[in-house]
Amino acid sequence: MVTVMKFGGTSVGSGERIRHVANIVVNRKKEDKDVVVVVSAMSEVTNALIEISQQALNIRDIDKISDFINFIKEKHYKAIEESIKSEIIKKDVKKIIDSRIDELEKVLIGVAYLGELTPKSRDYILSFGERLSSPILAGSIRDLGEKSIALEGGEAGIITDDNFGNARVKKLKVKECLTPLLKEGIIPVVTGFIGVTEEGNITTLGRGGSDYSAALIGYGLDADIIEIWTDVSGVYTTDPKLVPTAKRIPKLSYIEAMELAYFGAKVLHPRTIEPAMEKGIPILVKNTFEPENEGTLITNDIEMSDNIVKAITTIKNVALINIFGAGMVGVSGTSARIFKALGKYNVNVILISQGSSETNISIVISEEDVDKALKALKEEFGDFGKKSFLNNNLIRDVMVDKDVCVVSVVGAGMKGAKGIAGKIFTAVSESGANIKMIAQGSSEVNISFVIDEKDLINCVRKLHEKFIEKPN
Repeated sequence: MVTVMKFGGTSVGSGERIRHVANIVVNRKKEDKDVVVVVSAMSEVTNALIEISQQALNIRDIDKISDFINFIKEKHYKAIEESIKSEIIKKDVKKIIDSRIDELEKVLIGVAYLGELTPKSRDYILSFGERLSSPILAGSIRDLGEKSIALEGGEAGIITDDNFGNARVKKLKVKECLTPLLKEGIIPVVTGFIGVTEEGNITTLGRGGSDYSAALIGYGLDADIIEIWTDVSGVYTTDPKLVPTAKRIPKLSYIEAMELAYFGAKVLHPRTIEPAMEKGIPILVKNTFEPENEGTLITNDIEMSDNIVKAITTIKNVALINIFGAGMVGVSGTSARIFKALGKYNVNVILISQGSSETNISIVISEEDVDKALKALKEEFGDFGKKSFLNNNLIRDVMVDKDVCVVSVVGAGMKGAKGIAGKIFTAVSESGANIKMIAQGSSEVNISFVIDEKDLINCVRKLHEKFIEKPN
């Protein structure tokens, strides 16, 4: 039986936590299972690497890089001291850490002197978080008496294209790379988040990509289960910070989990589900700090509950863009031109809605992408600031609303349920929120809408009360 266990940044946030994770892994290994571990960077490290990579562009004082390197070294040395008892193993791990930190320092100094940070070099810098945490966890596992080795994503067989920052998988050689190790009783500890091109360049899979790495490894090995270990006890009916009465969901279907992940549930990375779903591999979301908790099991089975709605998720820091123009009526290809223009600037569209009159299209994008989106639309359609219809512009006006958020109501029981949309929107109205845009996916397990961010808490609490706490 092959088990893939992924541990997030908070799970390995300190040496004490790394030792705790190592114990969880070793105990699982003792159950006569082949175990592959996927690990994230220690908490705060990836953000620190992002920050220093940007600062390095403008650094004239190399001492700032030295200060950063000292911070990284102290953090990981402390983790080694807390998670490993054997002096021999400590020495071996420190040798690896020293080598990689020296490597990191050289690339940062290179960025500072050249004044250039390419996507390729940025990925290389960001990869160090996982490349530093994995040897420490592998060392801690060895310290507990099991054989273990740290591998980078490429060494584990994750081969990607060269779309640095958000690489796509081209080949999986996971079985060839990991099966010989498992046969020898070795526990591979693989860096999450990173892969490698066929030319040998390190790539990253996008933020949250460690979950995806675990799914890819599970897929490649035909694993029996993929476990995502995090700092919460599974997937909840909504964000407990918004609604203190939120409940853990024992079971979800792949399609429900995919919708929840895409529309704001932070427990899983959106791309994690598809590889597991294709091979029917269950995903179990567990709490590293409460391992006795059952967590949430995600499978192909749609388990109908008494509640039509399973969960309510939210996405903040978004903007609603309304595109108007009577000139769009009956003109084929207008929508395609809009999305092609946005794609040229890597603007990701979260939600789409088009009026039946064809005179307006509404989209939701990340707030940070608004300027790029407006630039893209002006390049494609000209100056839509000129309001007169005599200009023959397809797009007459574009309005941006930044103080909004997306709310998504998800549940397999919604499919075919009569009047569910009306009940949802009645509850939203009772909360005092005004709906600015509505979208429903073809799967019928999700209804999403946009409201003012100031109304978010009251809206989510009202929906949670009506559909989850008191559904009848």
